[in-house]
Amino acid sequence: MSDMVEVVIDSIRVSLMSQQRIVILREVDAERYLPIWIGVYEAEAITLSLQEVEVARPLTWDLLKNVFGALNARVTRIEVVALRDDTFYGNIVAEVNGRTLNIDSRPSDALALAVRAHVPILVTRTIMDMAGIIPEEDLQEEGAEPVDEAPEQEIEGSEERLSIFEDFLEKLDLDVDDKDDGEEEDKD
Repeated sequence: MSDMVEVVIDSIRVSLMSQQRIVILREVDAERYLPIWIGVYEAEAITLSLQEVEVARPLTWDLLKNVFGALNARVTRIEVVALRDDTFYGNIVAEVNGRTLNIDSRPSDALALAVRAHVPILVTRTIMDMAGIIPEEDLQEEGAEPVDEAPEQEIEGSEERLSIFEDFLEKLDLDVDDKDDGEEEDKD
């Protein structure tokens, strides 16, 4: 497991451009983040569990946790193990009768189970190195120059900072198929 990095769920965000949900995983003991697009229902399930909201009937992920318990299986951890063609792949690791099981899963479903089972969430170091984001320090904290001293330099600096967002937006896959039933595509 040395090639794995432990993360926690930092937040769940809504994209202002597409209204899709993004779960933000934060590396433990570091300021590196991994954003993963998830579906609306999975985002709601994760949020409900994090906020300890009780629902009248079990949701799918509550049911899954109950099935593991009924079979005397114990979920030990959740892993994000691959990133191929902008799609993340997950793994539920469970123990039953002395055997370790690796169960293929969408990361969003695995995360919804992890918050219910209170187990660690791990991401391969390769994925964190490839897709992890380290936020830049706030320029105000560094003592940015006053506006009237060098307005042309500030405009150039602003354009450079905005180019980061342009690069991010160019990499986004915003092609959402129109579906008659109104369901959103879950991309994780």
